Amino acid sequence: MDDSTAVDRNGDSTAPTNTSLLTARSILCTHTPAVMTDTHTSSHGSDASAPDHRTPPAVAVVDAKFSGNVGTIARAMKNFGFSDLLLVDPPELDPDGEAYGFAGHAREDVLPNATELSFDELASSYHTIGCTAVTNEDDRSHVRFPFSTPAELADRLPTVDAPTALVFGRERVGLTNDELARIDEICSIPANEEYPVLNLGQAATVTLYELRSLALDADETQLPDVDRVRASEQTIDRVYDQWSALLETINHPPEKREKAMRMLRRVYGRADLTEREANTLLGLVRRAAERPAERD
Repeated sequence: MDDSTAVDRNGDSTAPTNTSLLTARSILCTHTPAVMTDTHTSSHGSDASAPDHRTPPAVAVVDAKFSGNVGTIARAMKNFGFSDLLLVDPPELDPDGEAYGFAGHAREDVLPNATELSFDELASSYHTIGCTAVTNEDDRSHVRFPFSTPAELADRLPTVDAPTALVFGRERVGLTNDELARIDEICSIPANEEYPVLNLGQAATVTLYELRSLALDADETQLPDVDRVRASEQTIDRVYDQWSALLETINHPPEKREKAMRMLRRVYGRADLTEREANTLLGLVRRAAERPAERD
């Protein structure tokens, strides 16, 4: 019997049981068709013809009821560099329906290239990691315990020497306890204890974001590859000298100047100023020091 969280059409919870399940990381050697072939030599076995390098995790969605949620997950995959989508008992994915409408640019590759397979094939072919909002606090049942956070998985999954897959469960009930019993690991997203349940699309997006380093290198994001270079000590010292001159110009109490300068050093030390920032501040402080003389 499943104790998952009930959710509405959009995957939002309506009763405090379990969130949509996720399981993490699939190192697919090749994009396989609906039925796994016997190249997988055992449960979690590796393809003998697999390349040496690791590929990004696959993402599996089990028995989703609403096609729009599948499209949302496909879009999140595209956002964070994942491409292999596995579907267990999926809803109809009409090219003119919600799945493709919600998928964004993932409608061009991730969604149409999805592989359909059974849960048995998924469990026997991959190292699986199931994520749930409801966890056990001890090892009495070991169905939802022990567990890791997605951030912890990002550090550990590269050491797993087997194909692995992120598996998300149904909108209303997540993965059943029977399915969880066949999962290799449990993952849980840290959230407000009063309402930790995320809908299916949210759970996938948060998890894939945390695991993005498994699919994207830093130079593959939209962020500019610019190193932040700290200002030279010579420039920083000039800023301090100018502040010291300003304190004298404005007749700051002599007994307070040493402490004021010490505080300024702490502030600038934490700020880690660039050369441009330091020079801008230098000009401002110098200008401030000159104003009293102008008024005279």
